[in-house]
Amino acid sequence: MQTTTLSFENLHNHGELFANMLRARRELFIGHNKWDLPEALGMEYDQYDTPASRWVVVHDELGQVLAGNRLTPTTARCGIYSYMIRDAQRGLLDTIPSNLLYEEAPVAETVWESSRLFVSHTVPAHLRRRVHAKLVMELGGAARRLGATHCLTLLAANWPRWAARVGVDMTAMGPVMNIDGIDNQVVSMDFSSNLH
Repeated sequence: MQTTTLSFENLHNHGELFANMLRARRELFIGHNKWDLPEALGMEYDQYDTPASRWVVVHDELGQVLAGNRLTPTTARCGIYSYMIRDAQRGLLDTIPSNLLYEEAPVAETVWESSRLFVSHTVPAHLRRRVHAKLVMELGGAARRLGATHCLTLLAANWPRWAARVGVDMTAMGPVMNIDGIDNQVVSMDFSSNLH
């Protein structure tokens, strides 16, 4: 099992890995979860998949994607969009409630958003916990390399059950909200104690 953090600067060094990650997102989010999201060429994407973002991918040696995640700086801008959580709060996204945060969404160089986090439904149950931990560990490493002390993410509200297992200090940043039949909550992941 390997982890790779992709950027527009290094995509060419990793063959089909970026496309495979977008295909895995499509398979899970559109095929399995039945979410209404943009797709093309068998890949899921949205307005936040820009050169400003990075993608953390857990994969095998053949490039089969086991898990993934997108990191976007909270300082990003692309037309009217910034980052998903902030844009939802601003009422720009009709699929996520605007009252998802207790306070105004942060815009800071040391705060990034973690979104589109997934573990492929094809990963066997006995490996899922290990794959998830590997993803979160690399997410923290990538965030620190980018200068982030914190990452905001919209997660299933069961995060308190597994936060300690992955060794990340997490804090609720908004209320529990039901989105598409699943209880979700915005959480801040604190990576500041791991900065060197």
